[in-house]
Amino acid sequence: MPTKELGKVYVTGADGFIGSHLVEKLVAENYDVTALCLYNSFGNFGWLNEISEKKPKNLKIILGDIRDPFFMKESIKGHDTVFHLAALIAIPHSYKAPKSYVETNINGTLNILEACLSAQVKRFIHTSTSEVYGSAQFVPITEQHPLQAQSPYSATKIAADMLVESYFKSFDLPSIILRPFNTYGPRQSMRAIIPTIVAQVLSGNKEIKVGNLSPIRDFNFVTDTVNAFLAVSLATDSKVLGKTFNTGTGSEASIHELFSLISKITDTDYKIISDHERIRPEKSEVEKLISDPSKLKDATGWCPKYSLLEGITEFIEWIRFQKRYLKLSDIYHT
Repeated sequence: MPTKELGKVYVTGADGFIGSHLVEKLVAENYDVTALCLYNSFGNFGWLNEISEKKPKNLKIILGDIRDPFFMKESIKGHDTVFHLAALIAIPHSYKAPKSYVETNINGTLNILEACLSAQVKRFIHTSTSEVYGSAQFVPITEQHPLQAQSPYSATKIAADMLVESYFKSFDLPSIILRPFNTYGPRQSMRAIIPTIVAQVLSGNKEIKVGNLSPIRDFNFVTDTVNAFLAVSLATDSKVLGKTFNTGTGSEASIHELFSLISKITDTDYKIISDHERIRPEKSEVEKLISDPSKLKDATGWCPKYSLLEGITEFIEWIRFQKRYLKLSDIYHT
């Protein structure tokens, strides 16, 4: 049974985009899951509101904050596997509020590492990001690519990754770093490029506003990313512990190619407008991110199942019924 492989599972950032999908997958696989959502006075569980109403017996949803070491130590106690996805991730906001990223992404991760040591967890999976690589010095990008802090956000994620690595080497914390390349799909923030294009198109806009048109990315459907989390959590210790793994398709797509694909799927025509307010500072823009996921495939057998066409088609079918998203299409910056 799956419950014997991971034991009691704890997920931070469970109310977010990838975290909520991961929680749903774990619950469906009959794992005993504690899902941590960011504390708020409204008792809102974010993207887990719907599943919370179904009251699955193997899911416990709690509210808290990873910035509090006392809370983290107490709430992680008694768990065997910890998936750490909680983070501040909006790159544009990191230029304006860098200290909050330090407090959440660095100090918050430190609190979780200490709590995991105290609880003697059997496996800790930390979520990194392809943004830690900065603009590619070579492609495809392997895990040996230099790390480059081209935004305050990426700087804090690099620091968090190094903390995890140090706790493995210094204290034998059984940890793994998973480094997803651009994940997209249902529930993704409107600040991301695919949702902001699709929402504007479905809202009937004939002029679609985006930031820089030159970046090239490796886009991964959220189901594939979730399966990568499960793959490293279930793999043999010797193959994954203390290691970092890229998740990605190994294929590239430009922003122009995204526009063409979305236009084809939705059967619409529109004009592309580069909005200055959505453009990152020149030295901060990451021009190309293309993964080499072979290390993860070799260690776990994981491989992506969704093509970009299949993933965007599924996302469009989901977002058509999200009226709130469509109304926000002009608010968020990519």
